[in-house]
Amino acid sequence: MLIEVSSHLPIPPALAWEQVQSPQLLQHIAAPLLTFHPRKGAFPETWQPREYRAGLRLFGILPVGEQVIGIEYPEHGAPEGGHVLRDNGRGGLVTRWDHLMLIAPENGGTRYTDRVEIEAGAVTGLAAAFARYFYRHRQKRWLQLITRDYQRA
Repeated sequence: MLIEVSSHLPIPPALAWEQVQSPQLLQHIAAPLLTFHPRKGAFPETWQPREYRAGLRLFGILPVGEQVIGIEYPEHGAPEGGHVLRDNGRGGLVTRWDHLMLIAPENGGTRYTDRVEIEAGAVTGLAAAFARYFYRHRQKRWLQLITRDYQRA
């Protein structure tokens, strides 16, 4: 199942691209709904192309399984004048969580899109509903962070 959520961010695409590559941004914008806990050491300062294993906690408290975050920087598929970061992930009942983060210039700012293909057997519909809510939450949190000029990140 394909889910796509998109927002206009009032920042230059270069800044959006720099930020989307940061695990710190992921931690901030996913919270408090989900928290990611690296299984070995800490996440890097900038995502590197490889797999990372993380424990997931709902509201920072309730363990909800593990996730493989499979970072890739595809050579193709970026919007014109933009960038793409891929998390080819999976975990638990979710056999496929293929997430593209697309960054494109738009009206002096950035069009940011989360596009994810999900496969989770009998619970695909539930996983997709959660993904739609989760990506709206993330984009709202990112916009709030931008509005505060990245204070308290």
